[in-house]
Amino acid sequence: MVTRCVKRAYRYRFCPTDAQAAELSRTFGCIRKVYNLALAARTEAWERQERVNYSQTSAMLTVWKKTEELAFLNDVSSVPLQQCLRHLQTAFTSFFGRRAKYPRFKSRKRSRRSAEYTTSGFRFRDGRLTLAKMAEPLDIVWSRPLPEGASPSTVTVSQDSAGRWFVSMLCDDPSVEPLPATDTAVGVDVGLDHLLTLSTGEKIANPRHERRDRARLARAQRQLARKAKGDGANRAKARQKVAKVHARIADRRRDGLHKLTTRLVRDNQTIVIEDLTVRNMVKNHTLARAISDASWSKFRSMLEYKAAWYGREVIAVDRFFPSSKMCSACGTLARRMPLSVRTWTCDSCGAVHDRDVNAAKNLLAAGLAVSVCGAGVRPQRSTPGGQSVTKQKPSRREP
Repeated sequence: MVTRCVKRAYRYRFCPTDAQAAELSRTFGCIRKVYNLALAARTEAWERQERVNYSQTSAMLTVWKKTEELAFLNDVSSVPLQQCLRHLQTAFTSFFGRRAKYPRFKSRKRSRRSAEYTTSGFRFRDGRLTLAKMAEPLDIVWSRPLPEGASPSTVTVSQDSAGRWFVSMLCDDPSVEPLPATDTAVGVDVGLDHLLTLSTGEKIANPRHERRDRARLARAQRQLARKAKGDGANRAKARQKVAKVHARIADRRRDGLHKLTTRLVRDNQTIVIEDLTVRNMVKNHTLARAISDASWSKFRSMLEYKAAWYGREVIAVDRFFPSSKMCSACGTLARRMPLSVRTWTCDSCGAVHDRDVNAAKNLLAAGLAVSVCGAGVRPQRSTPGGQSVTKQKPSRREP
């Protein structure tokens, strides 16, 4: 039997001292500088039809450190600087593989402030983490224990826009094991009135976290709009108040999705969802705010990695599959089904359907059929012309 060990990141908040905060801020700035210099060098080489890889940018970093203009790069640990070059290499690999757009330059105001340390850049002993170039360990709030005997292989320190400091430790977690197999399967239809509707008939309410704090967010944004533009202290304080409201919304949303996905993975062997293109759906300015608040993409990503951890299966049915218009009892397709129709009656068999429950049942049936025939989780690409194996057209009625 092959034993597997899951790599898992444990994230904690910490309170740096003034010296540690200053050191980390310098590190963030140096990372941004090195990343932008390397990206500029690779872009110029790209225009000359030359290829520059990680090894060449690493050699460039050594040269940059010896110049008088960039001598300040020697004041911070070299480990996160090398890691940012590796991240740039990964970005270019994704670009050449047509999985991402061309890498963009880091911005002082908009880019994420983070630094990644490998084992040579930190010391972890007796539950105390000390980073390179620091004399004291970080004051970490241990909200949950690390796995027994775990030793972090990578440590990532970050600061969000609300000013909160986080440290993420990547380590092996032997406690994550496949759950006992069951014969239960469920279809999941996502929505806005209800966040999830299951094929069992259960409906999970949409908490609408952003709407609950909308008044507080609007008030903070009005206060920010009144401040004079620039780098003034009052504007920075107002901007941080807005960021804290956004952080509160995001934390609540993430916590709710974790609880939902864990429950679904624990109770079901097979979970069938719809392969939605959320990035296209948010182009509808009427529903964009509500769709973003529902966070369907985050729900799917959580569901998929937890299913991989615990030996479950997630099947994504083609987005063009007419789950809402098809009768789950007899398979007849309705000609039209506007979003305003929440309950409808099948003309063929007379069955009365709740729109969302009916869609979840059809997704479950289609997903199980896809699983049996081995069409994969992206059936829309499995046949010539991009047609789905489950896509159907409305049957023409006899005159």
